[in-house]
Amino acid sequence: MRVLVIVKATKETEAGVLPSKELVAEMGKFNEQLVKAGVMVDGAGLQSSAKGARIRFSGKTDRTVVRGPFPETNQLVAGYWIINVKSLDEAIDWMKRCPNPQEEEEGEIEIRQFFELEDFGASPAVEHHKAIGDQLAKRK
Repeated sequence: MRVLVIVKATKETEAGVLPSKELVAEMGKFNEQLVKAGVMVDGAGLQSSAKGARIRFSGKTDRTVVRGPFPETNQLVAGYWIINVKSLDEAIDWMKRCPNPQEEEEGEIEIRQFFELEDFGASPAVEHHKAIGDQLAKRK
C-alpha cells in the first residue's frame, strides 16, 4: 500500500528557514535506509506557502486564485515522502525512526493512505485512469 507521509509546517519553515546541515545529513541517511529497503517512492521539502497559491472551486466553472502566504501554519505542508509498505503499522514503524524534521522544536508527521484504482471497482472511468497511468509510466 502506498502512503503519503506529510511533514507539517512551522513558523520557521514558513519563514523560509532552511534545516541545519546536520539535519540534512540525518535525513539523507534516513532516506537512504528507505531506498535500500525498497520502501521510498518519492520525497521532498516544499518552499513556504508564500511561494504558492490556492485555487478555490465554486460550482462547475467558478475559480478563485488566492496567492500565499497562508496564515494557518499548522495546516500547511513543509515536506513529504511517498512510501510503499505492507501496512499502516509498517509505515508508522519507519516514520518513528525519522529524525525530527523540526530539529529541537515540536514537529508533526501525518501518514495517509492513498486510494488505489482497485478500491473503486471496475468501470470505464477506472480503465481510463489505468490507461493514463500506463502513459505516465512510459515517460519514466
